[in-house]
Amino acid sequence: MARLKLQSEETEQPDRWEAQLRKGALEMAALASLWRGRLYGLEIIRFLEAHSQLVLAEGTIYPILNRLKAEGLLTSEWVEAVAGHPRKYYSLTGPGRQRLRLMAEAWTSFSGGLSRLLEPVLTEKEIPQ
Repeated sequence: MARLKLQSEETEQPDRWEAQLRKGALEMAALASLWRGRLYGLEIIRFLEAHSQLVLAEGTIYPILNRLKAEGLLTSEWVEAVAGHPRKYYSLTGPGRQRLRLMAEAWTSFSGGLSRLLEPVLTEKEIPQ
């Protein structure tokens, strides 16, 4: 899987389009990270990096988790750690699982259509204008 990274040659800064694309997918990614069970914040960040190549800072994920919790899609609980400090674990609620399934269906349909549209761009030689 190619890492999602676009840069403008002039500025060497990540393309704004890429940032918007990633931002739009973060809620779905956060929910998907919890599909198989509860995780605490840093585990979510590591899971996303390992499984989706999304690299997030703690300052990015916690507002998303709080918003999803406020919408009733997640629950959280503090759990004492054997070593170290207590950790706040997040879990999907029933409505969270339902929302994620709908998001996954919409994403799969949308991305599949775009993949078909872009296939010639990636596989065919460029035709001089």
